[in-house]
Amino acid sequence: MKNIKSESRRRFLKQSAAAAGFLLGAPTILKAETLGNSKKASANSRIGIGFIGTGLIAKGHLISFPGMRDVQAVAACDVRRSSLDDALEKLASRGATSVHATAYSEEIIQNPDVDVVCISTPDHWHAALAIEAMKAGKDVYVEKPMTLTIEEGKAVLAAEQKYGRILQVGSQQRSTAHFRIAANLVRNGLIGDVKEVYCRLRNFPQPPENEPVVPVPEGFDYDRWLGPTPFYEYTEHRVWGKFGNGWRCYWDYGNRKFGDWGAHHFDIVQWALDRDHTGPVEFIPKGYNGSEYHHYRYADGITVWRDKKPDYDHMIRFIGTKGEVHVSRGQIETLPVDLRRTRFGPNDIQVYESTNHRANFLESVKSRKPTICPASVGHRSGTICQLGAIAERTGRAIKWDPKAEQIIGDAEAQAMQDRPRRKGYELPTV
Repeated sequence: MKNIKSESRRRFLKQSAAAAGFLLGAPTILKAETLGNSKKASANSRIGIGFIGTGLIAKGHLISFPGMRDVQAVAACDVRRSSLDDALEKLASRGATSVHATAYSEEIIQNPDVDVVCISTPDHWHAALAIEAMKAGKDVYVEKPMTLTIEEGKAVLAAEQKYGRILQVGSQQRSTAHFRIAANLVRNGLIGDVKEVYCRLRNFPQPPENEPVVPVPEGFDYDRWLGPTPFYEYTEHRVWGKFGNGWRCYWDYGNRKFGDWGAHHFDIVQWALDRDHTGPVEFIPKGYNGSEYHHYRYADGITVWRDKKPDYDHMIRFIGTKGEVHVSRGQIETLPVDLRRTRFGPNDIQVYESTNHRANFLESVKSRKPTICPASVGHRSGTICQLGAIAERTGRAIKWDPKAEQIIGDAEAQAMQDRPRRKGYELPTV
């Protein structure tokens, strides 16, 4: 990871200290009484958590993790001082009144009081941070998609296995009842043989053209935010954190809607079809040979369509030879209708059950048993998103060997399994 110029670093820390009123520099050790919650576990038995990235997607983590009985908020970092200050206020509202605050992830990862890290940065930083944290002996909760590229996914999985760490990808739909019911219905053959699946992703706008270059705001380390991606002069839209816009619209920092909603819905398709260990074999972009919709196929012919209609106002539609399952967040419908009331017994297939994604992570940290969405799952689901993006960007069909994990017969597309990284931001070795 890149060494930050000392003067820039000192200036940021000084400004952050003045703005937030928190001690920056040496790690601050939290005492149990600091949190003011007599129902909390004792300090010695609690899990110290550090937050890396405190922007939009992190807000739920900043509220939920510190509210859990066995968790102690220890540290937080963000390259944008305003986001860090907001995070410190949220943590204080949960009783964490003394937190080590910094702009730099190294200080979180090397902090001996941090047992686990929660990574909520833009996608292009996920892999490097997860690998560095696991090398340092930390367990990792990393937002979805787990990585930006296929080769990064292989590296994160290798790190999880080599260092014996616990990793949870933030694909929280696996920890909700309706998606679990859908997976069980499909796995048990109650809609017959699945032939097609429709997934609703919708679209992002294109990045604005000729957006004015403006000065980098004070308290924002823009170079660090860019990290391994190409350098561009600063524009506001490029770094804007918004679910339907901003940095998510740029190929440099994500895989647009494939890495956004695709990372959720394609993950559920993998789960329901029992394909977490493998993947599709062909990806066809919209417009290729007249195709009206982007789609991909598994070796047995099951086809998954992006934004095909009708979806009956649901996020995912499983179509089988004997029925259908339509599922979204908070609702499920089936054809026949009675299927959704199915009760599964000990002789039925039942997928891994988790009712709280963050709690599942913490339970695994303590038990050392795999989470519901470990690196192996995050990598395979992420690969589908990344291959879909490669097909869209090249405008041609992509053949994929899920066993060798290589694109077949297309050297240009195969090179896109990874991306160049700026000097000083090389991917950590495993």
